[in-house]
Amino acid sequence: MPNRGCRFDIWGGMPTMAHTGAARAGMLNFTETAACEWAQSGVRVNAVAPGWIASSGFDTYDEAMQAELRRLKDKVPLGRYGNEAEVSAAIVFLLSPGAAFVTGSCVRVDGGVPNARHTWKPVPTDRSKPFDGFPLTSLPRCLQ
Repeated sequence: MPNRGCRFDIWGGMPTMAHTGAARAGMLNFTETAACEWAQSGVRVNAVAPGWIASSGFDTYDEAMQAELRRLKDKVPLGRYGNEAEVSAAIVFLLSPGAAFVTGSCVRVDGGVPNARHTWKPVPTDRSKPFDGFPLTSLPRCLQ
């Protein structure tokens, strides 16, 4: 089971999760390298790094981890988990003509979690409203 104090993202290390951290760091390096190598062919290469995204996968964890997930929301500067529609929207932007000058970038969709440091306590907020791009979606059962 992962260390309860770690962040599940590419930045800041992930105790007990070195395999996934290494894979994510490798994808970031590949994105930056391929963007330079393939630019001459008109190919743009970007990445999206989802943070804590509420999905049905949350319901597959045991009760102890589900309780931790309910608590971790308070560590997100925006005060909530993200959703699949917000990740999809970032991808759609990168695929759009509006991103014609974007290459070698990694778009974080993470509510600012990597910016929160142990010396700073997030201020509770309810002002961040999720993008409702998938109106038929629902919160995982463990968060309801």
